[in-house]
Amino acid sequence: VQLQASGGGMVQTGGSLRLSCAASRLTFSRYVMGWIRQAPGKEREFVASIRWTTHTPKYADSVKGRFTISKDKAKSTVYLQMDNLSPEDTAVYYCAARLLVNTEWDYWGQGTQVTVSS
Repeated sequence: VQLQASGGGMVQTGGSLRLSCAASRLTFSRYVMGWIRQAPGKEREFVASIRWTTHTPKYADSVKGRFTISKDKAKSTVYLQMDNLSPEDTAVYYCAARLLVNTEWDYWGQGTQVTVSS
C-alpha cells in the first residue's frame, strides 16, 4: 500500500488549502481513508475519514463545518478541503488507511506541513 500526500503550505488565518492523498496497491472497498494531524508537542489527532464505498464522512468536532473530506474513485485520491483555517490548525497532516474491521490505522503516508499564520 502506498499513500502519497500533498498540498500543504502556509496560509493566513481565514485562508484555505486542499490536501490530496493518492492511494495505490490497496483494495479500496475494504478500507477507510483518513486524515490525522499532529501539532508540535501534541499527540496525533483524528481529523476526518471517509469510506471508499459510501459517502459517510466523519469529522473531529474541531473541524466540523470548516473541513470537507471527499474522494475521487477514478483517481484513487482522497481530498481534504480546509477552509477558514486558524493557527490552531497548524500541524503535520498525515493521510492514512485502515481496514474496515480495524480500529487502528494500518498504513500511513508521509506528512504534509500546514502552517496557518495569524
